[in-house]
Amino acid sequence: MEVTKFYESLLGIGEPWFVKGVVMDVAGRRVEVEIGCREKTAWGDEKEGRFHIQSWEERRWRHLDSCGFTTELVARVPRLKRPDGTTLMVEVPWAERYTRWTKAFGSFAIMVLKGARSTQEGCDLLGIGWEMAQRIMKRAVERGLEKRDLKDVRFAGVDEKSFKRGQDYVTVLTDLERGRVLEVTEGRSQESAKEAIGGLPAEVRQAVEAVAADFAPSYRAAVMEMLPSAVLVLDKFHAMQLLGKAVDEVRRAEHRRRLADKDETLTGTRQIWLKAVENLGKDDYLRLKELMAMDVKVGRAWVLKEQFRHFWSRRDRRRAVIHFKEWCSRAMRSRLKPIKRCARTFRERLDELLNYYLHPITNAVSEGLNSRIQALKANARGFRSFANYRISILFHLGGLDMAQ
Repeated sequence: MEVTKFYESLLGIGEPWFVKGVVMDVAGRRVEVEIGCREKTAWGDEKEGRFHIQSWEERRWRHLDSCGFTTELVARVPRLKRPDGTTLMVEVPWAERYTRWTKAFGSFAIMVLKGARSTQEGCDLLGIGWEMAQRIMKRAVERGLEKRDLKDVRFAGVDEKSFKRGQDYVTVLTDLERGRVLEVTEGRSQESAKEAIGGLPAEVRQAVEAVAADFAPSYRAAVMEMLPSAVLVLDKFHAMQLLGKAVDEVRRAEHRRRLADKDETLTGTRQIWLKAVENLGKDDYLRLKELMAMDVKVGRAWVLKEQFRHFWSRRDRRRAVIHFKEWCSRAMRSRLKPIKRCARTFRERLDELLNYYLHPITNAVSEGLNSRIQALKANARGFRSFANYRISILFHLGGLDMAQ
């Protein structure tokens, strides 16, 4: 078989396209496949009609390697003139419009980039630049979003994730049942959350039954406005995180007072108070018992934190209400301002905490995805733009069908 016919078969090229020639540069380890077109003056089909060919423009596309040689396709592509005076470049069968890689190379690149530890590692394996890799990922995400099926989304999670250093955050909307990222928007405001939720079709928003979120008023307002049929479930991990911060605030204040009297009792104990008792190692557990015997204030705060943890393990909503009232009474009598502040916050949002007994969902899936997002950011050594950050997250964690 002639080499031109061989490449025509490999590329699946048919009329009016044909392979004119193949040039091999052994020293440069490159192969160039020149593709010709038999149409000369007009282009079209029975469905769209025929248009006059106004001009020809040379285009190049990166293709799959040939025996380890970098392979490019080159062709002069006709630009058509429409009756209304506008022009349109013909779409070639081996590549999507406006891309500089073939469909076969794009599909292979997607697999490599998804499997690589970082975009740069994928670029090195593919022998392409970072900008081309980013364009391939962007086109793949756009294709995946167009094909995405959202009809089964019943439970969603709204959470924030850091973007750059300082106070730069993004809002991440997740599908809690399928463990996928649905959308990423810049910022963590009410408008950011509304934009993320608003990306879902109207019929999908009507079908969402419950949303897990943290205590941010902005997220609460966005969910109530955009998902009026959904129940807001305050996430238990964020509730415990809030209590953990209150315990640490008590510890820091007490530690400062003791240090003023040259008492280093609480030095190096921060992690002990932040952990649940079952997560303490043997040494930390013994140290905790020793500190509790000294009746330190942070010890009382820690006990209240651990007691509240059982709120989500009651048999039903009624027993959870009883548990909360008893706990809240103890917290308000504790004379520990940070704990009392938490108790007031929980009391104000009690119905949303109790919604867990209607829909036992949490943002655990979101937190797991956040860890993977952090790994993406670390491997990339950060992202310069939000657009690239969003594309990377959806490419790797969106659960999208990006096949061409």
